[in-house]
Amino acid sequence: MVGSAVVEIVKMKKEMMRKIAFGYSTRCNIRCEHCVAADDARKNEKMKLCRAKEIIAELAAAGVRGISFTAGEPLLYLDDIAELVSLCREYEIYTRVVTNSFWAKSADLADSYTLLLKESGLSQLRLSYSRWHQKNVPRHHIVNAAESCQKAGLDYFVSFVTDFSEDDDGYEQYLREQKLLFFPEPVIFSGRAQSFERSALRTDYQENCCSMNPYLAPSLDMYACCDAGSHFTRTNFFHLGNLKDNTIEEMFRKSEGNSLYNHIRSTGITAIASFAGFRAREIVGYRKCELCEKMFNSPELLGALEKEAESGLKSWHR
Repeated sequence: MVGSAVVEIVKMKKEMMRKIAFGYSTRCNIRCEHCVAADDARKNEKMKLCRAKEIIAELAAAGVRGISFTAGEPLLYLDDIAELVSLCREYEIYTRVVTNSFWAKSADLADSYTLLLKESGLSQLRLSYSRWHQKNVPRHHIVNAAESCQKAGLDYFVSFVTDFSEDDDGYEQYLREQKLLFFPEPVIFSGRAQSFERSALRTDYQENCCSMNPYLAPSLDMYACCDAGSHFTRTNFFHLGNLKDNTIEEMFRKSEGNSLYNHIRSTGITAIASFAGFRAREIVGYRKCELCEKMFNSPELLGALEKEAESGLKSWHR
């Protein structure tokens, strides 16, 4: 009885912490070479607003407490997103919008967007910035958007996407000079960035655990990974199902009950790769998401790891 009670407590905690990346549309008004959310084969898709509202109600019933509106450029549909954010507020769901700031051409225009989002109940605005984004969107848009958030009392941060090369030094310095709140985030070599040249990146030998927040696409497909999971085309390892055939609750439980997923969350990519036979010097040369792709998008290696998920991997990492 004690054991089952503990399991239920853990399950409840997991459900209380449920978060999801919500892809309302794959449409974007710019075409960045590094975009993980798109590749040349993809077509623009968009949910119907009424269906998106139904899904948010289902997410709330499943215990989701955080939604990040992402995928394409969400604010191409400003009124729709504001309506969905307002609905999330009714369900007491924390909301974030990821945007390229195309709309912040002037201080006044930026204010009109942030004020509507703030009044709708948005919790945070995440401003995407990089040497690739800024080929399409002038960097002063980022400043306008950030300053507008500050005036409106809306939480924000700049997501500075980088491959950690010297090419990014000037872009980082600009953020510092403008005194903007920013966090560096690594390029993920998937989507359009799949063809990028990989420069050597040596780091300490880290666990590389991943929280693996799920991603719901406009097609109503749900993936266990919010970053590159939809690009694992050889194995579909992270695909949880589609809302036409499964409920939100069923797909969350599938994600939370998968032994190999849980090893990624707790044991970490590094230990799994070591168990799979990767040399330590190889492991530190890969980015986390790239190492994940090497293992889990290989049908042979994935099959072997799935067989060991309940026994070998558990004994390997204590």
